[in-house]
Amino acid sequence: MSTAGFAILGAGIFAKEAHLPALLALGSDAPPLRAVYSRSEKSSHEFSDAAAAMGLTPAPAIYHDGDPSMDLDALLARTDITAVAVVLPITLQPSIILKALAAGKHVLSEKPVAPDVAGGISLIKTYDEKYRKNLVWRVAENFEAEPGFRAAGEAIAAGKIGKVVFFKATVRNYIDVENKYYKTPWRTVPDLDGGVHTIAALRTMLPEPLTHLSSFASLNHEYLKPHDTIHAVVKAGSHFHGLVELSFGFPSKTTPAADGFVITGTEGWLTVNSAKGVLRVVIKRTVKAEGKPTEEVEEVIEHRAKGVEAEFASFFDATVGKTTLDIGDPLEALKDVAFIQAGLNSGGELVDLGQLVSEGK
Repeated sequence: MSTAGFAILGAGIFAKEAHLPALLALGSDAPPLRAVYSRSEKSSHEFSDAAAAMGLTPAPAIYHDGDPSMDLDALLARTDITAVAVVLPITLQPSIILKALAAGKHVLSEKPVAPDVAGGISLIKTYDEKYRKNLVWRVAENFEAEPGFRAAGEAIAAGKIGKVVFFKATVRNYIDVENKYYKTPWRTVPDLDGGVHTIAALRTMLPEPLTHLSSFASLNHEYLKPHDTIHAVVKAGSHFHGLVELSFGFPSKTTPAADGFVITGTEGWLTVNSAKGVLRVVIKRTVKAEGKPTEEVEEVIEHRAKGVEAEFASFFDATVGKTTLDIGDPLEALKDVAFIQAGLNSGGELVDLGQLVSEGK
């Protein structure tokens, strides 16, 4: 790995609880973390202290908006920092991504790619026209990188359940006003953050892309407005369809065991569920032998959740020209945003997702 340095722009909960452990796990496969930027000096200090406490030493230098000599421009002017991760509130991210690219830095930006489809299209166009030739920009969608979801996709591609005929994704969460993420701008500012993980997981597993949806959205808790729930009927590829239920407005912390993913094929079915940091894939395949009853064969695949670590590793490899996992493409991440935007706005009308991604409306 190159000795070039790395910086994290944003010092919130996810940066501390997900990014720092991922960098620690990568060890020498990650460039040194040289700096952290936050709008507030306090959060930058706390992040730097947390990094040092984990063993990421020397502690990253602190940058913040309170001191013009140590602000974001000063950080981006450093020649020993060649790449940054952007972990800021979603409405701020596009301008910071462009600022970092203009400063000649490779960029890994947290999902979603932009607050809406139109903004994402504009951002990708600018990257393609001005920066793609020399700089790497990837979107950090950790569900796309999760080994469990990738293993499920590989099993489906290998024909272990036959030809996919329908699917269901169910995610129900209880979010109250004491939730640590609810109290941050990631949740208190209306955006499309919620739900893109689920769509990225489907995108990773299904053999063909989602093409159309018809949905209804609702609000069950006023503090989660404008919406906290989407129910959608979805068409995918040329021949199969499914149901997607996304809710952050469940009434209880205890949710039904039916949450997760079920993908059904002509010769079996597959489920994916998460528990205690492990993604568990169960494959049931029907086996027919002439003159004998049909039998079911079960295969279980389990992977520790390490999507953030995997997306970092792939990004760092890409910045030094190494072959990487096919993850983090901004255009693919835009498809996830398009689904959520369409799900919120459909009102029962059929939405062409391909047209939305290409035209922004």
